Amino acid sequence: MAEREAIVIRQLRKSYGALEAVRGIDLTIREGEIFGLIGPDGAGKTSVFQILGGVMRASSGEVTLFGASPREARSFTGYLTQIFSLYQDLSLEENLRYVGELRRLPLRDIRERGIRYLRMFGMDQFTDRLAGRLSGGMKQKLALACALIPEPKILLLDEPTTGVDPISRREFWDTLAQLSASGMTMVVATPYLDEAERCHRVSLMHDGLIRITGTPAEVRASLGLHRIELRTSDLAKSEAALAHAAGIHDVQRFGDRLDVMAADPDQAESLVREIMNRTGVQIASLRRSEPTLENAFVSLLAHFGGEIPESNFPTRHAQQKRMGDIAIGARGLTKRYGDFYAVRGVNLEVRYGEIYGLLGANGAGKTTTIKMLCGLTEPTGGEAQLAGERGSLRSRRVREQVGYMSQKFSLYDDLTVSQNLAYFAGVYGVPDTERAEKMDWVLRFSGLEGRANQVTGSLPGGWKQRVAFGAAIMHEPAVLFLDEPTSGVDPLARRGFWRVINDLADRGAAILVTTHYLEEAEQCNRLGLMVAGELVAEGTPTGIKAEQGGHLIELRVDRLQAGLEVLKARFEHWRVSLFGDRIHVITDDPPERAIPDLTALLKAEGLQVEYAAEREYSLEDVFLIVVEKAGREGKVAKED
Repeated sequence: MAEREAIVIRQLRKSYGALEAVRGIDLTIREGEIFGLIGPDGAGKTSVFQILGGVMRASSGEVTLFGASPREARSFTGYLTQIFSLYQDLSLEENLRYVGELRRLPLRDIRERGIRYLRMFGMDQFTDRLAGRLSGGMKQKLALACALIPEPKILLLDEPTTGVDPISRREFWDTLAQLSASGMTMVVATPYLDEAERCHRVSLMHDGLIRITGTPAEVRASLGLHRIELRTSDLAKSEAALAHAAGIHDVQRFGDRLDVMAADPDQAESLVREIMNRTGVQIASLRRSEPTLENAFVSLLAHFGGEIPESNFPTRHAQQKRMGDIAIGARGLTKRYGDFYAVRGVNLEVRYGEIYGLLGANGAGKTTTIKMLCGLTEPTGGEAQLAGERGSLRSRRVREQVGYMSQKFSLYDDLTVSQNLAYFAGVYGVPDTERAEKMDWVLRFSGLEGRANQVTGSLPGGWKQRVAFGAAIMHEPAVLFLDEPTSGVDPLARRGFWRVINDLADRGAAILVTTHYLEEAEQCNRLGLMVAGELVAEGTPTGIKAEQGGHLIELRVDRLQAGLEVLKARFEHWRVSLFGDRIHVITDDPPERAIPDLTALLKAEGLQVEYAAEREYSLEDVFLIVVEKAGREGKVAKED
């Protein structure tokens, strides 16, 4: 990678009245680098992006992009904002032409570049489709294509994949890797820390300051902590017993395991065994793993004073008497629109006390399934069961037991936070004696104490999601549907969400969740994967991984992009992906055969393998394998 400096930031500050959002940061970003800026909501990331993009002036400090000021550099800077900023009622081609003409490009260049980028993203057959009719993933690809039309030297991407499904996310990042290899410099903000792993370097920003900068591996290593994966017969009891034990730095629950963080793994393993024995909980498995970037993020922010939202929800109505009974059920559930099957023959069961994750790409049928299960849409065929009732699911008795946080609409933007909460408390029938207590809790959980009269539409996306989540659970539903509840939410807030979700499940609620962030899906007890309207795989996170077969090989090559191109030419596209300075290859051969074969293949092309090892599948890898297998059987999701 070239060592030429692309972006230099010195003592940058930005104030909004008395609020100092950016408090004197220094950064140097190299040409051709993918640089990740990560941090919680309110850290100051978007202010930095707006200053780099020449949209807003700094209060003080120096910023240069290839030696020019941000305003002078706008001619060679592309900027993809958090909010989809293109015109919904224009077609793809018209949006591209509009942006190109704003940049004063010749019409011939606009056409040539537009079709090139649309073809790169697999969207060249949709040029006449209106932007408003695109799926979330396609919208973000179009926005990126528009940002690339002027062929910028620097590309600013502020949370570019929020709401984008795993397949589109991986395609998006493969594109960024290609652009980086061609010399383009990119600065990316993302709440998804598996994406930050794909950056060459990252900076952790908190409270207007840069706290640490390095490669993802360096940031993980800076923790000085080890991760122990613990599976037991009672995770809730295990978590409570370990939470405050001396020598344990952190404990986080996932669907079928706990992640235990400790400085001394030998001592921690002995301590865990001792505490579990004393607590009377049986250990199913105990093994060591590398810390994730999310482990590092949460631990570092805790050190610097970051706070996980309050999770002590004031529960007043126990649900445990029905624990284990079926709360949500489907038998042959089908929804057809003309000749198109949005959902085809789905069978599933979610029990009280269980968290079930429903996963799928855009167009897989997840939201349609949820709407049928909670009685909002009538099925074409099959039967749904909800809270003990079959057939018609719209009775008052059922509605009072159900909570629903919608993917697209949850709050009224023109009402204040307090007015929204009062409205939903009334709709859900929260008793008058509990309303003040529940509304106060939502404000604390959302970080909005003292701001109840703020208009909801003015809130950043992460804060709005917290309020929407709080509004959906104020009445303590026995059955809870959460459709992408943490979309755009930072890792600290996401941790708070899942503490509450786990607590509700422990108290007997049945919870069905959809998410595009597959590391988050690890927190579910069971998962169902949908493709083209059908449920094609089901089981625990660990079980689904074990069922896939094959092996994941991680490689580090002396010339990264060249190595990627060699492997992509040899293997099916879904088997090869770039993760920062490493390449992941999914192979059917065992590692003792695959690693020498891959090394020989790359050596024959003049490339040196610096490191190679087998790694455990992520859920994203599993998702892609399942989708690929389904595709071979002719199951292909229809784009929205």
